[in-house]
Formats: sequence, C-alpha cells, structure tokens
Amino acid sequence: MANKAAAVRNASEAFAGRSILIIEDEYFLADDLANEFVERGADIVGPLNQVADAMELLESGARIDAALLDINVKNEQIFPLADALRQRNIPFVFTTGYGKDWVGPEFAEVPLCEKPLDLPTVVNCLAGLMSRR
Repeated sequence: MANKAAAVRNASEAFAGRSILIIEDEYFLADDLANEFVERGADIVGPLNQVADAMELLESGARIDAALLDINVKNEQIFPLADALRQRNIPFVFTTGYGKDWVGPEFAEVPLCEKPLDLPTVVNCLAGLMSRR
C-alpha cells in the first residue's frame, strides 16, 4: 500500500505546473483524462479532437510538456503530430482502442495504453516518460 501511495505522489509531482496536451475525440474520455491530470496539478492543453488543430497549436509555440495521443481521431491518424512532437523532444503516450499492430516500427518504443483506459496506469506511464527528460 505504501508503494502505491508513493507512486501516486510521484506522479502528482511530475505534473505540477506542467502543460499536458490531450488529443481525444471521445468527449467523456477526454474529460476524464483532463480531470485526472488537473487533479495532479497539470495545466491541460485542449482537449482537442482534431489533428489539424493540434498541429496548429504545436506550431504556434504553445508550451507543451507532454501529450496523450489517441491514434485514430475522427478517422484521421495521429502520426504526423507524433512526428512533430518527437522532433521537439516532447514525450507522448498513444491511447487507442486498437492493438499495437496499428503502430509502425518508427513508434515501437512509444508506450501504448489500450482502451478502456485505466487512468492511474496512463498517469504513471506519462510520468515515467517525463522523469526521463
């Protein structure tokens, strides 16, 4: 029980004052994700439900410390945004209702959280990536 409490505390510390971009086209899931990260002190960018809007935001120079990316957003693949985030050294996690086989080899090392999402798992996954920066 103490290890779980320490993990939650460390995840919360990882997000305090950080800007997290959420790209998700399922409204209630996007809202749940945003609320989970806000509770941990994060500032939410979005949630956005279109790849073009996210690309525009990224190119505007908005502060983004990490991102959660649904692979298929309104029938559009998220990979161009993932490439742009990688070029800027912004860590991200894929979320999807599909399996790992939807992800090309160029993103094999990117963590993937399958839907239905377990929010604490998503939080810990993204916190782990951010701690490596």
